[in-house]
Amino acid sequence: MLKKFIVPENSISIVIPIYKNELHISELITRIKASIESITKFYEIILVIDGSPDESLSLIKKIAEKENRIKVINFSRNFGQHYAITAGLEFSKFQSIIIMDGDLQDQPEAIIDLYTKKLEGFDIVLAKRVTRKDKFIKRITSKIFYIVLGYLTNTKQNAEVGNFGVYDRKVVLAILSMRDYFRYLPTQAQWVGFKRTEIEVHHEYRLKDASSYSYKKLFNLAFDTIISYSDKPLQLTIKLGLTIFISSFIFAIYILYQHFNGYITQLGYASLILSIWALGGLIIFTLGVIGIYVSKMFETVKDRPKYIINDTMNFDEN
Repeated sequence: MLKKFIVPENSISIVIPIYKNELHISELITRIKASIESITKFYEIILVIDGSPDESLSLIKKIAEKENRIKVINFSRNFGQHYAITAGLEFSKFQSIIIMDGDLQDQPEAIIDLYTKKLEGFDIVLAKRVTRKDKFIKRITSKIFYIVLGYLTNTKQNAEVGNFGVYDRKVVLAILSMRDYFRYLPTQAQWVGFKRTEIEVHHEYRLKDASSYSYKKLFNLAFDTIISYSDKPLQLTIKLGLTIFISSFIFAIYILYQHFNGYITQLGYASLILSIWALGGLIIFTLGVIGIYVSKMFETVKDRPKYIINDTMNFDEN
């Protein structure tokens, strides 16, 4: 991994995480080859099997036995989409790297337009989905996630732009140099910089209705992304604490004024209890936020591998 190769300028690696995609495998590879072979003869298709419980692995291996440009990385278990992408990037060797999903919502035919745009001098060209063909709830939750993520990470986020795009090798090497334990490609690609643009592409309906991401997984992804790439929640707890302190100080002055002018002869039980609950809740909330960051530090210092590979196929071929 991270090896230096002498490769043709027009060479392309395609990285695809695979999870529950057995219905799409044959069509996916056929359409990718039809598109990529109109661009270059120097290419590889890296399929990363992320602990998929279906027959994706066996189907891919049968295809890879006949075509050594189809390369397989098989994880020991499910580690997650962005770790699968990371593995594919680490094993890739060509000048341009295309990242796409394996469910055919990302159209293989768009590869031609993405790569053509890159030739204009861009380091990153991302696919902007003209109309997302997802369920209404997913579109709304995705938009909310990107708004919150953008605010908390001080970055510009777009719900219509995902992982699908073409990245120059220097961009990929920069992303791989980031030693963050938690991996989330869109935020990493923004952080490293370089010259980037977007082009509009069509987004298809998922051929298989069920998404590999449950709402619980989506929530965990959003939560981990915000905590891993931003310290703004800590800043917000400081602001919240300061706001409550100032409000309490103003309220105390008001109570004293009422007391000294004879409007209050006995301070109320309700105000005391509410103050205790408010301050107690704030303290617990603040400790919880700090505890989350400490737990992320704990995960990092353990220095466990980001993923474990069970076996690979066709990477020893030239």
